[in-house]
Amino acid sequence: MNEIIIPVIAGFVGLIVGLLIARFSEKSKASKILNATKKEANALLKEAKLDAEALKKDKILQAKEKFIELKSEHEKVILSREKKISDVEKRARDKESQVQSEVDKTKRLNQSLEQKEKDFNYKLEFLEKKEDEVEKLHKRHVDLLEQISGYSAEEAKKELVTTLKDEAKSDAMSFIQDTLEEAKLTAEQEARKVVLNTIQRVGVEQAVENCVSVFNLESDDVKGRIIGREGRNIRALEAATGVEIIVDDTPEAIILSCFDPVRREIARLSMHKLVTDGRIHPARIEEIVAKTEKQITQEIIEVGKRTVIDLGIHGLHPELIKTVGRMKYRSSYGQNLLQHSREVANLCGIMASELGLNPKLAKRAGLLHDIGKVPDTESELPHALLGMQWAEKYGEKPDVCNAIGAHHDEIEMKTLFAPIVQVCDAISGARPGARRQVLDSYIQRLKDLEEIAFGFSGVQKAYAIQAGRELRVMVESGKVNDTKAAELSFSISQKIQNDMTYPGQVKVTVIRETRAVNVAK
Repeated sequence: MNEIIIPVIAGFVGLIVGLLIARFSEKSKASKILNATKKEANALLKEAKLDAEALKKDKILQAKEKFIELKSEHEKVILSREKKISDVEKRARDKESQVQSEVDKTKRLNQSLEQKEKDFNYKLEFLEKKEDEVEKLHKRHVDLLEQISGYSAEEAKKELVTTLKDEAKSDAMSFIQDTLEEAKLTAEQEARKVVLNTIQRVGVEQAVENCVSVFNLESDDVKGRIIGREGRNIRALEAATGVEIIVDDTPEAIILSCFDPVRREIARLSMHKLVTDGRIHPARIEEIVAKTEKQITQEIIEVGKRTVIDLGIHGLHPELIKTVGRMKYRSSYGQNLLQHSREVANLCGIMASELGLNPKLAKRAGLLHDIGKVPDTESELPHALLGMQWAEKYGEKPDVCNAIGAHHDEIEMKTLFAPIVQVCDAISGARPGARRQVLDSYIQRLKDLEEIAFGFSGVQKAYAIQAGRELRVMVESGKVNDTKAAELSFSISQKIQNDMTYPGQVKVTVIRETRAVNVAK
């Protein structure tokens, strides 16, 4: 037992001794490290102090340099401000001296003005005295003249004014009459020259329009197929197109009757397609008519485009182009409306060139002057005013709108283009072959013109001439004087305008003739 404990105790004591020795050696080592660290810290602290001193010196030097730099800039600013202040003071001194000179000048002017005012007052007093003397002298002379002549001053003045007025009236009337005669002579010659030149430079076709179209067939066998069983095909055609279809004994022909050329053309083209295709029944008829209506609408637009291109008119609104195309299927007194409008446009362009006006604007007004005749819906307005409203709606110029609205005198003419359009419209409608009218209605219109003239007092004879474009009225010189003749002409024209319907214009000429007859024996 003791043998075991002794080695253990010896080992334990050895361990304790080893720990003590190790602790002592560590403590000695730590003391050395501590001393070395203290030395190193002192060295670093000393080095830091030296660096701090150096940095402090550098910063002081930089601060001094910055201070010097700022001081220099501040001195420059101060010098600049002082210079500006001195400039301002100099300008102020100059202004002050200028104001002072102006004040001195004003004082001198005031003194001069006061002197002139004194002189003026003195002269005014002198003139007033002289005026009083002249007035007294004039009154004395007037009294003396009244005593000599036996007239008072007012009576003499009235007599003199009356005499001068009569002389002035006579001279003025003579001058006006001479001027008017000379102007009429020159104006008529120039107007005839312009109109004749315009007419001679335009060649157009004659009117051939009517209210029926003839549809030619290859054989009469097709008529039965067009009529259909119990007439159902022909009834469907008439219902779809609004055109009366007349199937009679005329060989190889069917007559289409309708006042509307567009509907008549739709019916003609539809029948042509149906006959060519061979399938004719109500459903097919409605389909073909619908397609043909679209085709006609497109054709109308194409016709309008070609027309404006041919005439050299640009920038026309699409709706107006469509309206121009629809004129192809309208007629007025048998005259095709598109042909008439093209003719009027060409006439207007030529006449405007002759008169030194813009021919393009004149052509535009001439082409559009009758667009009111092809309305989509019925209107109570005259076609000229309706056309003017459309032109204004689609952005046409005021000159063109006025020419359209005034070409039948519904409104006042405000531009030179308006009378040009009116004249060219009359030329196009009045030329031989332009329009076809029934002979009986034409003769009756001429008789009505003469009867209206005979309804007025003092009318001796009346003749309708120039195809009803002029009415010449002879009056009795004893019952109608010159003034009444002018009034009679106006009254007859108003009566014709209110009571009759006619194309173009009617000129009323009243002729008063005085004859003195003696016989030498």
